Amino acid sequence: MDNLAPNKREGVSHFLVLEHKKAAALHEKLQLLRSITNSHAVNSLKTSIIVDASNYIEELKQKVERLNRDMENAQTSMTVKTLQKGFMINVFSKKSCPGLLVSILGSAFEELALNVLEARVSCTDTFSLQAIGGKNEEQGETIDAHVVKQALLQVIRNWSESNEQV
Repeated sequence: MDNLAPNKREGVSHFLVLEHKKAAALHEKLQLLRSITNSHAVNSLKTSIIVDASNYIEELKQKVERLNRDMENAQTSMTVKTLQKGFMINVFSKKSCPGLLVSILGSAFEELALNVLEARVSCTDTFSLQAIGGKNEEQGETIDAHVVKQALLQVIRNWSESNEQV
């Protein structure tokens, strides 16, 4: 019987070490979740952190739904294609968008240091912009179509939000 006691102690000790590692990993994951969701829950209140995370996820879902509604309501489509020296940018909306052209040129193009090489615009009953933007050679930085598209999307969102408030 004496031979079994040390084995049992080693088994219990090994079990406790594993449980401690699991608890430490859980604590680390909860702290990560807490930081991602900007939870103000006290460190030891796991339930509060999870509730805050759940609320944060709901807020994100509502933002996504609102952005999707905004895009549907604006009925705006956009494409950005990479050309040999620049980008072909097409923005179209089924409704007139007063001020959008100025926003695109004044914000996105300026922020990205793109020069308008050629453009066709219609702003009567609908909004249509077809532009070729070339990178300013002096800047030396290279940008890709995804960066251009994200900048344009942000400008369109900002324009849309500012026009909702009017």
